[in-house]
Amino acid sequence: MTTKSFLTGALFLFLAACTPKTVEKTTTTPPPPPKTENESLSDCPKWTDLPASQADEVETNFVIYRDFLKARDYTEAYKIWQKVYEVAPAADGKRQTVFNDGIYFYENLIRGEEDSLQKDQYIDLIFQIYDDLDRCYPQGGYVAGRKAFDLYYKYPGKISQDELFALFRKSVDTDGDTAQYFVLNPFTALLVDQYFEGKIGMEEAQKYEQLILSVLKTGLETCKGKDCDKWITINEYAPARLEAFETVKGFYDCAYYEEKYYKEFKQNPDDCEVIRTVYSRFKWGECPETDARFKEVITAGNAKCVEETSLQAVYSALKQAKYREAIELAQKAAEEEPDRVKKAGTVLLISKIYYAHLKNYPTARKYARDAAAIRSNWGEPYMLIGRLYASSGPLCGPGRGWDSQIVTWPAIDMWNYAKKIDPSVSKEANQLINSYSAYMPSREDVFQKLLKEGDPFYVGCWIQESTTIRSAPQ
Repeated sequence: MTTKSFLTGALFLFLAACTPKTVEKTTTTPPPPPKTENESLSDCPKWTDLPASQADEVETNFVIYRDFLKARDYTEAYKIWQKVYEVAPAADGKRQTVFNDGIYFYENLIRGEEDSLQKDQYIDLIFQIYDDLDRCYPQGGYVAGRKAFDLYYKYPGKISQDELFALFRKSVDTDGDTAQYFVLNPFTALLVDQYFEGKIGMEEAQKYEQLILSVLKTGLETCKGKDCDKWITINEYAPARLEAFETVKGFYDCAYYEEKYYKEFKQNPDDCEVIRTVYSRFKWGECPETDARFKEVITAGNAKCVEETSLQAVYSALKQAKYREAIELAQKAAEEEPDRVKKAGTVLLISKIYYAHLKNYPTARKYARDAAAIRSNWGEPYMLIGRLYASSGPLCGPGRGWDSQIVTWPAIDMWNYAKKIDPSVSKEANQLINSYSAYMPSREDVFQKLLKEGDPFYVGCWIQESTTIRSAPQ
């Protein structure tokens, strides 16, 4: 392999004319997997292939540019890096450092560039380096995963969502049970979208859902120290995002629903709303009513949850996991109900069905607002809207970090409003406010965003609410 296979002459002249602007080092690029002791040297150009005198010079240049890089003198580091990359991109054949540094230099250039065409050229160079890295240091699905990671987080819109999903899938298919940790969250998000947009079938979605959870389980069980932070972040996002598949009949089996929902029943054995939800989820998962756990739920429901005559048909459909039918029956019951309080309660029940069973948050909010409009000074609809917002971290962000944390602001706004108009919900509202305040962005996060506590802020995603900037208690 010749040096020109990495950078053509004209392209290299273009690179030489560019010098990175000095910027703070901020990169979340995933690190490469560790090399094994017995791993063979790269076949690509390295300084050990050169005559002794030239090899010493190139190795010295490697050390010098790395020192400049550590000192954050990116301009000098970049100049010397070019000399190394031109003749020995594979370094000593044991490390991909020169490739990684090249990618980092061009990421710096992108951050300091305002011209969109120039940015596109830098991005193209980054992906050319990725291709060369994959040839020189093939590591399964690692490079495909890094490409997809960058295209998802750093350069959105560069390729279509279908192409992006295919690139992540290539990485995951290549690595299987050892899939790269950094692909799991974005791949999960795209997997859900691809299924519900009709791009992939249930069998394929089930295959990758199982693989994601298997890789996550292994990561959580085997991680050590700070390495566990990345797996905790994935665990806060991927399982919650995959819950969208609970709305698909037959996607999960009975064991899934029993494992997930039985503990909720045991924690709230007297709560009729919980009992009805758990019963319905067991039914949706086609659990036999002769099953010991299911029988326990049925017994509790029969003993403690007497249903209003006007809503018996609704609850019957709900318990049979016929959610659309339950909604239609509830809508009819609400239209025919003359009592304002009961009408509002029925409309709020529709909201809860959309929330708990159909995972349709915007529609759930619509019906909660409708219920609040029917019955004034009632806090329950706003308590539910707050829960919708607080549960949206995985929908509006990666499960952790700024985009996932700011959903707590409008959630807390709703709970504060609920207790203001309805003192009966104050205890529950205060508990939720105290709990979720810890998940607000930190003061450092607010400062880094060049924002100020107390200023107005608009939360986008599906929430689309104006709120106030706050930070987590310290």
